[in-house]
Amino acid sequence: MSQTSHVIRMTENGPSGLTPMALDADDFQSPLPEQNVHVYYSDPERGLNVGVWDTTTMQEAFGPYPGDEFIVVLDGKFEMLDANGQGVPAEKGQLVAFRNGIPASWKQEGYLKKFYLTVLHPQAKTPQIAFAEGGVIVLDPDLELTDDDILPSEDDAAGSAVEREREFFTSDDGTMTVGLWDCQASEGDMEPFPAHEFVQMIAGEVTIKEPGGISQTFKAGDAFFVPKGTQCSWHIPNYIRKFFAAVDYED
Repeated sequence: MSQTSHVIRMTENGPSGLTPMALDADDFQSPLPEQNVHVYYSDPERGLNVGVWDTTTMQEAFGPYPGDEFIVVLDGKFEMLDANGQGVPAEKGQLVAFRNGIPASWKQEGYLKKFYLTVLHPQAKTPQIAFAEGGVIVLDPDLELTDDDILPSEDDAAGSAVEREREFFTSDDGTMTVGLWDCQASEGDMEPFPAHEFVQMIAGEVTIKEPGGISQTFKAGDAFFVPKGTQCSWHIPNYIRKFFAAVDYED
């Protein structure tokens, strides 16, 4: 587990493998699976966690989903079932956002691995949500943005980079947003990053520089997490397209 103000590169097996989890039989309709995890970043006071997780075949107990979550399915497939047994399926390569408190049950056959970002404030009351409909949003990694998604520019200079963004999910408390963003070539300034952000790179590349000569380059297929307040600058040589889950709350 890591609490850091540096950009964190995420890998499917963590820095040195995943750690077995202790499980409670009351949390499952199925026999106990085997589950493992590596937490890359955790803020227990706010209930923010970012990591990689895997599991064998299982079905969770039916009930309120524990938190707002954004995942990238790295391997396997699953369904989120509602009270009538109707499922929303997702599989390897897709990205999924879940609404806190929806009444549902995660069910899968076979192995599954995911990157995840979850937000569940320890003092938050579970919202009373009657139906799961609309609470699971499956995103296509091949989705392209259009000119309708162009963001207003803060820089009127000729040749300034064009940014486009489309949001797909916002948590009920407004702290978490999931979206797709792209941008042409640009050079950013060194400044504090405005929010916590998990990024799944879809196309292009970016080099993120930090004080002290730290520099990391991320390309299509890479995932990383930027803690809020991290001093960094983004350098995009040609183009970038990324899915993101941004989390911001009052300090």
